[in-house]
Parts: sequence; structure tokens; C-alpha cells
Amino acid sequence: MTRQILLTLPVHKKGFHLITNKVQTAISGVIETGVLHIFIQHTSAGLAINENADPTVRHDLDMSFDRLAPENAPFYQHTTEGADDMPAHIKSVLTGNSVTVPLSSGKMALGTWQGIYLCEFRDHATPRQLVLTIIS
Repeated sequence: MTRQILLTLPVHKKGFHLITNKVQTAISGVIETGVLHIFIQHTSAGLAINENADPTVRHDLDMSFDRLAPENAPFYQHTTEGADDMPAHIKSVLTGNSVTVPLSSGKMALGTWQGIYLCEFRDHATPRQLVLTIIS
């Protein structure tokens, strides 16, 4: 059995945001055991699995990504959508656009300290669309 759910996330400010509970709520009651593939339909945001307990991790990730892909770098050619656009594309390549999580007893089988992040790289983002594909 395969099932797909479209999950629309509200606008988030730039940064790393835990969305684990929103994803779990969206898939609740769908399947007991299988695999969940989560894909973001955007090129200026990404997905990641990382530390879910200490908010300083999210801050440090944000600061580190800003150093890796700073705004207003003089060599950027793609600048028509604002100073944060090209860095957002670079950062989304670094995080990736999908994560895969096993499902066990109807829940995501994440480790104790793991959470799913929406990695929002735009200063003025839009709602983000996630395609959740559940395979049993």
C-alpha cells in the first residue's frame, strides 16, 4: 500500500524549525509499519533530521549556514529575487529536499534526540508544501 498526503506548512521565519509533531499528526492512523518519505516542493528551503531538544543547536546551524552561504557575495549572478535568494538555493542543496524515516507502531521511528526540521532559508518565506509518501 502506498499513500500520499500533501502537508502545507504555515510561513516560518528564517531558521531551523521542528516540524516533527506536524508530520506525525498528518500521518497518524494511516499505517502501522513502513517507510515515510518527506519531500519539500521548494528550492529555497530544505529538510533535515537533527537534535530536537536543545534550541541552541538550531541557532548554531543557522549561524553556520549563514557563514557558508552569505548574502550579497560579489560573485552571485542570481540576485533578482533579493539578497537572501541565492544563499537560500545554496543552503537547500546542502540540506537536501527530502528525508526518509521508518514507521513503527504508527509512529516515526526517530531516535530519542532526533527531530525533523523545516530549514527555512528566506527572510520573507511563503507557506511550504510537503509531499508525504507512506509505503508499507
